[in-house]
Amino acid sequence: MDLSRRRFLQAAAFTAAASGLTVACGDGSESGGTKNGKNLTLWYWGGALSDKLVAETKTHFSSEVKLTAASIGGEFKQKLTTTLAAGGSSVPDITGIKGEDIASFLPNADRFLDLNDLGFKKISSQYLEWKTKLAQTEDGKQIGFPIDIGPTALFYRADLFDKAGLPTDPAKVAAEAKTWEDYFALGTELKKSQPGVFLVNNISAVFNIAVGQGTKRFIDEDNHFIGDQEHIRAAWETAIRPYTLGIDAKINDQTWNAAIGKNLATELGAAWHALDIESAAPGTKGKWRVCANPNGPANQGGSYLALPSQCRNPEEAFKIISWILSPENNAKSYTDATIFPASPATYSMEAMTGPDAFFGGQKIIEVFGPAAEAIPVSYEAPADSAVMAPFTAELSSIEAKGKKPDDAWNDAVSQAKQIARRQGVK
Repeated sequence: MDLSRRRFLQAAAFTAAASGLTVACGDGSESGGTKNGKNLTLWYWGGALSDKLVAETKTHFSSEVKLTAASIGGEFKQKLTTTLAAGGSSVPDITGIKGEDIASFLPNADRFLDLNDLGFKKISSQYLEWKTKLAQTEDGKQIGFPIDIGPTALFYRADLFDKAGLPTDPAKVAAEAKTWEDYFALGTELKKSQPGVFLVNNISAVFNIAVGQGTKRFIDEDNHFIGDQEHIRAAWETAIRPYTLGIDAKINDQTWNAAIGKNLATELGAAWHALDIESAAPGTKGKWRVCANPNGPANQGGSYLALPSQCRNPEEAFKIISWILSPENNAKSYTDATIFPASPATYSMEAMTGPDAFFGGQKIIEVFGPAAEAIPVSYEAPADSAVMAPFTAELSSIEAKGKKPDDAWNDAVSQAKQIARRQGVK
C-alpha cells in the first residue's frame, strides 16, 4: 500500500515536530550545490561509509562532477523523511538508508529511482541475493544498493573457557555449541567453575538473533500479524532459558563496557560487533575467538545507498555508488572502517583474509564469510520493528522487575497487536 503525498507530508511534519527539526526548503545551499547535474550531494551517517573512501571518491570523479558529502548526525531517518517530503533542492542526490529502515521506505518507492533502470540488474549477482531483495518492491523495483551486512556469530573468551575446562578451538566450540541448548549447557559449566561469569549480557540479544534465524517474523506478506505464532513463541522460550538458568548478566543499562572486559564469557552479535568489543575492552586483546552462531546465522544491521527521485544526474550518481560499493572498494572500506561488505568476492581479498590480533590471530572471515551466505531470507514488513518493540521491552521487564515470563509474553502480544492495528496490519 503506497502512501499518498498528503499522508507522507503529514507523517514527515509529525516527525519533524517530534524531533524539533526544521525543514529546509530553500535554494539548496545546505545540500551543497546548484540545481545542475554537475553538482551532486551525498548524505550518510558516521560509520555508514569509509570517510577515506568518500574523500577518494570526490577526487576520482572530480573531472565529471563536484560531489559534496555530508555526514548527518542525529536521527538520520527522520531528517531524510522530512527532507524528501519537503522536496526541492534540499533533497540529496544520493542518500544512505539504514537496514532497519529500508522496509518502511518500500511503500513509498516512488520517492526513489529504480536502480535496475540504471544498470544495477547487470551487476546484482556480485551482491548477496537475500540482501538485495530486502530493498526490492513486490514488482521488482530496486531502491537500495547494498552497502554492508551484519552476519552474526558467537564471540567468546578463550581464557575463561579454558579455565572452566571447556574447549577453546573455534571449530570445537562450534561443535559444542551447535544448538541453543548446547550453548546454554556451556554457560552452566562456566557458572559452576566461575560463579561470577555470565554467558549472555541480556536475553533480548538472544531473542533478536533467534527471530532472525527463521524465515518468518512478526508480519506476513499478506500484511497479517503473526507475532503470536509458534515461531515467535519458540524464539521467546529460547531467550528465556539463560534467565531461568541464572547465566544471564541482565545488562540493560550502561554497564556493558565494564562487563565485557571482566565477567562476560560470550557475546552474540554481528561482524561489526567485533569493533565494539575491541573498543570497550582493549585489555582483552588476544583472549577472544569467534565461532559459528548456535543454531545458524542471522543478520543484524547493514545499510544501502539510494537515489531519490529528485536526483539531478542519475547516471553519474549511479556510477558513483557503483564505484564506492564495488567489491574492490568494499575491501578498502573493511580495512578503513570494519564495514562488512555484501559482495562475496571481497571475502577472499587480502583485506579480509588476514589474521586478527585481537582474536588471537584467528582469520575471522572463515566464520563470517560462510555465515553471510547462509543467512535465511525472511520478509520484513514496514511495521516490523514497531511491532517487535513490545517483545524486547517485556523481556527487559523480566530481567529488571522479575516479571513472570508468561505474563510478559501475554502483555507483549497484546501490545504488539495494538501497534499492528494502528499501523494498518490485519
